[in-house]
Amino acid sequence: MVKQISLDAWQVQHLTDLLKKGSDIVAKTNRPIVLFRQTLEEEEESYEEIVCTLTKGYVIEQMVTSGGILVPSFHQQFVFTIEEYPQELLRKSKDRFLEMIDFLEEHLKPIS
Repeated sequence: MVKQISLDAWQVQHLTDLLKKGSDIVAKTNRPIVLFRQTLEEEEESYEEIVCTLTKGYVIEQMVTSGGILVPSFHQQFVFTIEEYPQELLRKSKDRFLEMIDFLEEHLKPIS
């Protein structure tokens, strides 16, 4: 019997594979990969943003406030394993999910 998988399941697996490949590169270079930055609020010279980075084995989302006279501070930090992050991202934003696949495919292409 041939198993049929849904497009979402395939995309989740594809993103997981890309994150694992990126994580291996991070382990070799000791430099995290910034997956995305999203500005939430801007006021004069200061801003609040979400910074999402790929590290060795984990994806970290941090809410950061900085700029102007403000000392950079972290308000929230969420740490996900590579296996659980694609499902979490798909739940939050299908567009961001697809953007991340495109970003990683492009970013990891020269290294492959």
